[in-house]
Amino acid sequence: MGMSADTPIPDSVVIVGAGQAGVQSAEALRSGGYSGPISLLGDEPHSPYHRPPLSKAWLAGEMDAAQLVMRTPEMLARKGIELRTGVTVLRIDRAAKTLHLADGTTLPYAGLVLTTGATPRALPLPGGDADGVLPLRSRADASAMAVRMAACIEKDLPVVVIGGGFIGLEVAATARKKGAHVTVLEAAPRLLGRVLAPVLSDWYASLHRGHGVRLMLNAQVAAIEADATGVNGVRLADGRILPAGLVVVGIGVVANDSLAHDAGLECDRGIVVDACGRTRDPSIVAAGDCTAWRLPDDRLLRLESVQNATEQGKSAAAALLGQERPFTATPWFWSDQYDRKLQMAGLSGGADTWAVRGDMTSGSFSVYHFQGDRLLAVDSVNAAKDHLQARRLLDTGVSPTPWQAGDGSFDLAQLIIR
Repeated sequence: MGMSADTPIPDSVVIVGAGQAGVQSAEALRSGGYSGPISLLGDEPHSPYHRPPLSKAWLAGEMDAAQLVMRTPEMLARKGIELRTGVTVLRIDRAAKTLHLADGTTLPYAGLVLTTGATPRALPLPGGDADGVLPLRSRADASAMAVRMAACIEKDLPVVVIGGGFIGLEVAATARKKGAHVTVLEAAPRLLGRVLAPVLSDWYASLHRGHGVRLMLNAQVAAIEADATGVNGVRLADGRILPAGLVVVGIGVVANDSLAHDAGLECDRGIVVDACGRTRDPSIVAAGDCTAWRLPDDRLLRLESVQNATEQGKSAAAALLGQERPFTATPWFWSDQYDRKLQMAGLSGGADTWAVRGDMTSGSFSVYHFQGDRLLAVDSVNAAKDHLQARRLLDTGVSPTPWQAGDGSFDLAQLIIR
């Protein structure tokens, strides 16, 4: 897939999407020695900003707009990167190497980086579009949610979160911290079921219940109830109605791959790229949440994380410069809920054995995931040292035995040194 090292270096690059991956690819082009014009197009009115705080410090009102900013236009301009905000790209004309924009103008490119991100799944239910039924992806989403949450606290109306994934639980924790009544509805039998071991799902359920969150597992939502002022309840399949002044929708995201798909690039729940971020068009690379990464065994991997956006952005920039810089590091993620930081290293899908290191009741511990005797992933709660060590183990392909991982007196570092 993609280009060879003798592909000519483009004389101008356009980046569509001004988030983490877009900024990273622009800066990596410059640090890689690229001297041609770079345009960074964002469809929001804001400068590039950090998304992780939206569900936490920003939503809680503990952070101001300046702290959220990742790069100001001036910082980018100093590196010769032209930021254009409020720009919507309608179509890519690959034959003419031109972008058609919503304002009727066109923009030529020699190299194109697609960092278009992802969009929250809409609630496919009656009343799902009512006022006060909100996803959380953008700064505008988070600001609207904060206003609605404040009204809930003032009027003593509950916040109902649909979806017990990371975004839903982070918002639930923030809402509880601010004093709102919170109910979390999860359709599956456990929280975070796709990403966590059952022992950790149970621990998170206890953590949230201990903070006063009402958790309803195996919950089936039938409709959203609303009146002229917006949402006022959530109707369950059994007919019960849960009152609500705000409904948070956290049921996953969909990759923004339609521009690429309409331009004839391969897409499969994301723009299909190789380990270097290349598409099948030698002039076009992609990075971040909009991508699906084709592995050597032909499986597709979708990663939604700051690390993935950062590393794929660097790889995609290198590919445009005719260099091979595959993203090979161990994937890692994090989530902050209450005073607990979960740090995840590796991908735990396919695990059949688990070992717990540390004391789960103390709130500082790690869960090691194994497939047979091979370490796949480690999830650490308030155990930063374990997390860093796990990344080294996984990067070097060294597996402790489940017994060694579960024995706090066994020094795992000695396995790496050998």
